[in-house]
Amino acid sequence: MAKYGKRTTAAREAFAGKENVTVEEAVALVKDNAKAKFDETVEISLQLGVDPRHADQMVRGTVSLPNGTGKTVRVAVFARGEKAEEAKAAGADIVGAEDLMETVQGGTIDFDRCIATPDMMGVVGRLGKVLGPRNLMPNPRVGTVTMDVAQAVKDAKGGQVQFKAEKAGVVHAGIGKASFTAKQLEENVTAFVDAVQKAKPTGAKGTYMKKIAVSSTMGPGVSLSIASATGN
Repeated sequence: MAKYGKRTTAAREAFAGKENVTVEEAVALVKDNAKAKFDETVEISLQLGVDPRHADQMVRGTVSLPNGTGKTVRVAVFARGEKAEEAKAAGADIVGAEDLMETVQGGTIDFDRCIATPDMMGVVGRLGKVLGPRNLMPNPRVGTVTMDVAQAVKDAKGGQVQFKAEKAGVVHAGIGKASFTAKQLEENVTAFVDAVQKAKPTGAKGTYMKKIAVSSTMGPGVSLSIASATGN
């Protein structure tokens, strides 16, 4: 039988028997048991009744969390000329065209979000095998292929979160830090769940949201009452 340290044992005991709790109860549990020496990220996972292998069941989108993520987001923008200058003025960390493509092809990816103007997609398209698996490929459906690069940069820097269902129909994301107030985390949880609810694809059949769980980086997870999280 596995042996756990005192902190892990205490956390497991605190979470024992706690299932399908309210958003408020879940946030309180996670915050109270985030005892690591760093500011843990609070994460949310949703098990959805979809099969993303079918195009009409793919779930993806963005949500601007009301209280941000607490994370510094590094943004790269593929643009030329005036649009490149707009991106720089908006706070983009890296701006380039073919030169940036070569940097990425060389294995250097120093960014968390990638934005491109439509005319640059011929260049960015060559990076599909590199950026795709990292969920960094610009996509017009989530607003990262756009002529309004300044707004896209501001959104990314301001706490906008992208989400996409994985093969098993799971959507997960960081929605704040353990140092956030309970109210801030509760609002972020509700906003994220609402965005995923609104992204329900046309091909989804039966129960859409099957399970929702919240955890901190080093802590156990606790399942939320779907009614509490969705307001239904």
